[in-house]
Amino acid sequence: MAKKVLVIAEAGVNHNGDEIQAIALVDAAMAAGVDIVKFQTFKSENLVTSTAKQASYQSQNIGKVESQLEMLKRLELSFSAHKRIKNYCDGKGIEYLSTAFDSESLTFLVDDLKLTLLKIPSGELTNTPFVLEHALTGCKLILSTGMATLKEVKSALQVIAYGLLKVDGKLATTEPNENAFRQAFNAERGQQLLSEYVTLLHCTTEYPTAPENVNIRAMDTLKESFSLAVGYSDHSLGITIPIAAVARGAQVIEKHFTLDRGLPGPDHKASLEPQELAAMVRAIRDVESAFGTGLKQPTVTEQANSIAARKSLVAARTIEKGELFSNETIAIKRPGNGMSPSQYWALLGQPSSKRYQAGDILAE
Repeated sequence: MAKKVLVIAEAGVNHNGDEIQAIALVDAAMAAGVDIVKFQTFKSENLVTSTAKQASYQSQNIGKVESQLEMLKRLELSFSAHKRIKNYCDGKGIEYLSTAFDSESLTFLVDDLKLTLLKIPSGELTNTPFVLEHALTGCKLILSTGMATLKEVKSALQVIAYGLLKVDGKLATTEPNENAFRQAFNAERGQQLLSEYVTLLHCTTEYPTAPENVNIRAMDTLKESFSLAVGYSDHSLGITIPIAAVARGAQVIEKHFTLDRGLPGPDHKASLEPQELAAMVRAIRDVESAFGTGLKQPTVTEQANSIAARKSLVAARTIEKGELFSNETIAIKRPGNGMSPSQYWALLGQPSSKRYQAGDILAE
């Protein structure tokens, strides 16, 4: 049976820096039936300079122009708040996940919160020193690939292979460098570890993403290029595209959600509301159920329906015993519990073994 699709509800910063609202997002994710609720952990001063400008979608969605630092300070949750949210998730039986955007936050998530699964966001994919820090934790990794070329994805995977081999104890004490990264990636054990530890997410870093910019087939390219598990991190409006991604083979779906799309903030407008999140989960589970075994054979319910839906060979008129069957004496009608119409030609010209009334199902 195919592995269950992992559904990650991306709360992100849609709590607007309010811990109570973050807890409410956990409850909404629980009610929707997702597997994981994910937040973002960062220290604003560690993440951006004071002069870093907002992305255009951020200023548009917030409704004002300000520095990234000013915006992020309002959206930041303290480490202690994240710890309380993690404890709340544990108590409710839903997995807590958070994306670290700086080294201090990554250390907190691994050492303090004891996370064993980490998400590397699209914006950090080319930050290879930080990517290496993730790999050296020995945690399972989900790598999002928004804005990336295939070459950049490969470079990040080379670094991850190096880090995983180092944790595995199968790497000589060589210092990190491009040649060491390539060798690690090309090593058989490096490939094995990537397969065990890494999932790639196709993603378009645009909020919201127009359907013509989604390019779901790029998910296929990632899988064919690196032979790794793949999924899709969605920023489109609605639930249609993530469902299509599941049908195309996504093993992980990540989707932003919010309590209210009308709330102020950079990501609310491209997020699902709780009832939509629940609808997406139901649809994904329905698609999973529809995958089946791949064997082309009738189901139990089809077998029961075949009698009513299929046809049999029947007597078109009275047929005397010994009379030769012809196209004038044989009709094809429901029900389907007699001789199959596929035996029609074999029966032509053969003598009837008994007398039939018109409408009788032939039994030769």
